Amino acid sequence: MAETAAGVGHFKANYAVERKIEPFYKGGKAQLDQTGQHLFCICGTRVNILEVASGVVLRSLEQEDQENITAFDLSPDDEVLVTASRALLLAQWAWREGSVTRLWKAIHTAPVATMAFDPTSTLLATGGCDGAVRIWDIVQHYGTHHFRGSPGVVHLVAFHPDPTRLLLFSSAVDAAIRVWSLQDRSCLAVLTAHYSAVTSLTFSADGHTMLSSGRDKICVIWDLQSCQATKTVPVFESVEAAVLLPEEPVSQLGVKSSGLHFLTAGDQGILRVWEAASGQCVYTQARPPGPGRELTHCTLARTAGLLLSATADHNLLLYEARSLRLQKQFAGYSEEVLDVRFLGPEDSHVIVASNSPCLKVFELQTSACQILHGHTDIVLALDVFRKGWLFASCAKDQSVRIWRMNKAGQVICVAQGSGHTHSVGTVCCSRLKESFLVTGSQDCTVKLWPLPKALLSKNTAPDNGPILLQAQTTQRCHDKDINSVAIAPNDKLLATGSQDRTAKLWALPQCQLLGVFSGHRRGLWCIQFSPMDQVLATASADGTIKLWALQDFSCLKTFEGHDASVLKVAFVSRGTQLLSSGSDGLVKLWTIKNNECVRTLDAHEDKVWGLHCSRLDDRALTGASDSRVILWKDVTEAEQAEEQARQEEQVVRQQELDNLLHEKRYLRALGLAISLDRPHTVLTVIQAIRRDPEACEKLEATMRRLRRDQKEALLRFCVTWNTNSRHCHEAQAVLGVLLRREAPEELLAYEGVRAALEALLPYTERHFQRLSRTLQAAAFLDFLWHNMKLPVLAATPTPWETHKEALP
Repeated sequence: MAETAAGVGHFKANYAVERKIEPFYKGGKAQLDQTGQHLFCICGTRVNILEVASGVVLRSLEQEDQENITAFDLSPDDEVLVTASRALLLAQWAWREGSVTRLWKAIHTAPVATMAFDPTSTLLATGGCDGAVRIWDIVQHYGTHHFRGSPGVVHLVAFHPDPTRLLLFSSAVDAAIRVWSLQDRSCLAVLTAHYSAVTSLTFSADGHTMLSSGRDKICVIWDLQSCQATKTVPVFESVEAAVLLPEEPVSQLGVKSSGLHFLTAGDQGILRVWEAASGQCVYTQARPPGPGRELTHCTLARTAGLLLSATADHNLLLYEARSLRLQKQFAGYSEEVLDVRFLGPEDSHVIVASNSPCLKVFELQTSACQILHGHTDIVLALDVFRKGWLFASCAKDQSVRIWRMNKAGQVICVAQGSGHTHSVGTVCCSRLKESFLVTGSQDCTVKLWPLPKALLSKNTAPDNGPILLQAQTTQRCHDKDINSVAIAPNDKLLATGSQDRTAKLWALPQCQLLGVFSGHRRGLWCIQFSPMDQVLATASADGTIKLWALQDFSCLKTFEGHDASVLKVAFVSRGTQLLSSGSDGLVKLWTIKNNECVRTLDAHEDKVWGLHCSRLDDRALTGASDSRVILWKDVTEAEQAEEQARQEEQVVRQQELDNLLHEKRYLRALGLAISLDRPHTVLTVIQAIRRDPEACEKLEATMRRLRRDQKEALLRFCVTWNTNSRHCHEAQAVLGVLLRREAPEELLAYEGVRAALEALLPYTERHFQRLSRTLQAAAFLDFLWHNMKLPVLAATPTPWETHKEALP
């Protein structure tokens, strides 16, 4: 392997999560506050509150029971939010603080399906799956009414807009609308005109007229004084919501007179305005292409002049009410994320392909979302051209599309091509210039599509819709699905990876076969060229990544570490490292030189299908089946700088500690050692104090002047020292001072004192027993010594002395 300019010093060591794009709406009710600044929506066990301006989730409200939220409503004065959970509990929230002010049992025998506040924000009606309707006084905190008589689930409740009339309207599965009098505690009328479920009830400003919509494709206008239907308007679609518009002319919506007009949203996926008197449709919204556009919810925030609608694939669309001009788009739930890419010359945007025909483009700075329609089936793969303005997408609809982003961040489709006979599962854009792209399909072929000259001009949009692409080369490459294609940095080579367990190298543009890479035991999911070396990386379902030499097609290295299929691989650090993602939900960072897995990043809970690195190589992007898109930041340099600063600080503090000990400033030294949170350093200071001739007095005087938190830390350290016979003397000396000088009630108030004493007792007993045995042994030695003393013997002359005396 050739060493690259990156060098060892530029290796990455870690990534940290910088940002997450997570699901916040999984269907059901969505509601705006009166000012249009906050959006409330259900996501499983939580009600999420979004700031409309930024698209950021400000707060997630979750009940203590952690059960799914079945219904919620925000009071007309925007002060009180009430949620109902599957555990049959109702929670009243001070939603700005995120705190529950009251929790009570719903008394329904089945979950609450719907709820609504009265105009005064003091009464709350709940409709249950048990067929009951209950009314609660939110101020006085008690149940006021209990209405029975509805068959099956009550899925709709609404108060009359005039609070003095004290009327409640409800609808259940029998498609009838019941009018309840709170004053008489009885059912005043049963309104029957619908043949299918009633989906919405809305009232005129004067309170004399009510509009109901249903899945039976009609809207009915009711006179509330006579409780009779005055007009039935066939709207030719299953309506999920109808909204009465203010009685004033709005020319943009075709409202020319001041009569009654209403807006419908339903399974056609468009908003339409109807004149009630004539039953004519006076305005129809332009329909964007692609499926999944059915509208499931629509609500009007009159004060803010905004209209909110929700689509079947969980996108929330915010319109200006008077012109129906789209103001904001929010992607609530992405289901399975299949691919992700950075977009823009500075990687300012992110494109997400999820289990949907729509593409989502997020601006990272503002969280603004744009939903792109064009494909008619699930988009499977993405790739971006070199400059970052153009990108390509391919889908199950057997087509490929090219999109362009302008400087304002708006994206449109500029070209499309079709010709494959099966799903197009992979696409790769040319690397040197914006000249061509290659697609690979389940039909086992690859196609090379040249980009028309008209696309590369500065015009932001072609005049007559997307340009048609023509394939220049078609080549059958494998015997099974082609899962990945990659173009070499010089645009002269193409690599293909297939389900048939092989990768192949081809010469462009004619697609002549140059060689085969075989060695994986299962299909290949991803293939990538090194940006610097003559090397190819492959990721396989056998759980390995392999590096191959382009010259002789030999396997250079194998990386093992993932527990399941490796789905994506990318070169980083100028080709010296690899990032890989797998079915195990893990992202791994590898250093090629030593085959080492440097770091494992665990933030996803399911298969990580999408992986892309930024141009500056400082960020990475992952998308997974858990619906999350995660932006990772390279924190290697920051962590190294932090570690260096920490080491330098440790050196300075150690020097300061040595100086303090040398100057016998024991209190400062002990305080500093405790602040370092290093038991061994504190032990050194205690040992230095005990070496002083006046040890006991010095230790006692020093400890008496410590703060309580410092004494707690000392007690904690004593537990560790006491386990070792070499350091137990220091531990016992500190304990002795604490026990003698601290009152028992003060000691018992120490944090963690009970656990510390439990840990100290057995070792202290052991040390005591050992000392007792040593004392006994010393006393026995002393006794032996005294008993073994012999009487003093007279000195006998040595042989030498005797010899001296014998000399003449």
